[in-house]
Amino acid sequence: MVILDDTRTRIIFAAMKVVRQNGLEGARIQSVSNVAGISPGALYRYFESKDQLLIESFVYVDKRAAAIFDHVKFDPKEVITDPMGAVKSLWQPYFRFWVAHPDETIFYHRFRDSAFFPKFDKCRDASYFSSFAGMVHDFLEAFPGLRQINQDLLWLHVLSSTVMYAKYVVEGVLTDNQETEDTVFRLLTTGLSGYLKLEK
Repeated sequence: MVILDDTRTRIIFAAMKVVRQNGLEGARIQSVSNVAGISPGALYRYFESKDQLLIESFVYVDKRAAAIFDHVKFDPKEVITDPMGAVKSLWQPYFRFWVAHPDETIFYHRFRDSAFFPKFDKCRDASYFSSFAGMVHDFLEAFPGLRQINQDLLWLHVLSSTVMYAKYVVEGVLTDNQETEDTVFRLLTTGLSGYLKLEK
């Protein structure tokens, strides 16, 4: 659970709303403070700069997304008996989170797609994804063939593509229905299914 001071949280949500409306480059402190209902001077008591605000907004959303895996009912035995079902039980709540939070989804996608992100990504602490990492470990133990895939590339593909498709849903490019969700899941896991085979 991510808990912050109410004003700080209000500023973060205002920043995400402004980024959704104006893009990262177009997000101005004055606009964020207007949406948050505080003065720019008050905003600077919480965040030293626009960059710090954007980074903390990203971390806030990233932690909320990671917390989904803390609450998913995951049975490691299902990895063996129904591997694609196990993958879907992890993926579906993650996808639904993004679809249910439009400002966060578009902000997150834009931040990850920015020139600023790669440098930030190299030094960030993402240990809050430990529940997800544990689940990935269970898959790797059950299906050693998965180790043939570059793990960074695999999970970057699954997680980033999920956010991208959710962005298309919240923007109205894709319809928010079961057919879309099922199609996205199939697209994301078509290549993965070949590796989810038990070794003899």
